[in-house]
Amino acid sequence: MRRKQIAGQTGFTLVEISIVLVIIGLLLGGALKGQELINSAKVKNLAQDFRTVPVLINAYQDKFRALPGDDGRAASHVCPTSTPACTTGGDANGSIGGHWDDAAATASESVLFWQHVRLANLAAGATNLADANFLPFNSEGGRLGIQAGGESAPFDVPGSQVICSAAIPGKFIRQLDSILDDGDPETGNLRAGMDSSNSAVTTATLDDSTPYVACLGV
Repeated sequence: MRRKQIAGQTGFTLVEISIVLVIIGLLLGGALKGQELINSAKVKNLAQDFRTVPVLINAYQDKFRALPGDDGRAASHVCPTSTPACTTGGDANGSIGGHWDDAAATASESVLFWQHVRLANLAAGATNLADANFLPFNSEGGRLGIQAGGESAPFDVPGSQVICSAAIPGKFIRQLDSILDDGDPETGNLRAGMDSSNSAVTTATLDDSTPYVACLGV
C-alpha cells in the first residue's frame, strides 16, 4: 500500500520550475524597477527645490528691486493695507543674514526670506512665523533654507547666496550632484556633508544610507 502511494506521488517538472522562476524574476524585476522610479522621482523633487529658490529671488528682485529677507521696505512692498505691519524688513545690505536652518522664532533674514516671498504671492505656504507649518521642508523631511554665501557658507560653497537642504541620503546625493553640478559632492557649486562638520564629504566616503546636508551656491 505504501509503495503505491509513493509511486503515485509526482513532483514539479523542469518546465514548471522554470516557469515559476521566470515569474519570480519578473516580480522582483518589477519591484526593483518600481523602487528605482520612486527614487528618481524623489531626486527630481529635491533638485526642483534648488531650482525654485533662485527663481523666487529673481522674481522678488524684479518686482521690488530688493532681496527677499534682506528687503528693508518689505512691509510697504508685501503687506496689505489692512495689515501694514505684517512682516519685518531686513537691513538692506544686499545679503541674506542668519543661518539657513534658523528657527522661525529668530526672525532672521534667512527666516524672513520665506515670509517675504509668500506675502508677495511668489510661493505658497504659511506667512505667520508662529505657524507650526511655517518652515519649509524637503520631500525627505529635512529643512530647506537659504543664507548668504562668503566666509560663513557651509562646506565653503561658492556663491552670493547658498541654498541648503537636509536629511538627503547619500544615494540621492550622488544623483543630485550629477543633475545640478559636477557629480562630486566635495567640489563645485553643490557640496554635501554632515551637520556637525563644515567639511564636504568625498565621493569615496559618501555612504548611500547616511543622511547629509546638500548646499548649492547661486
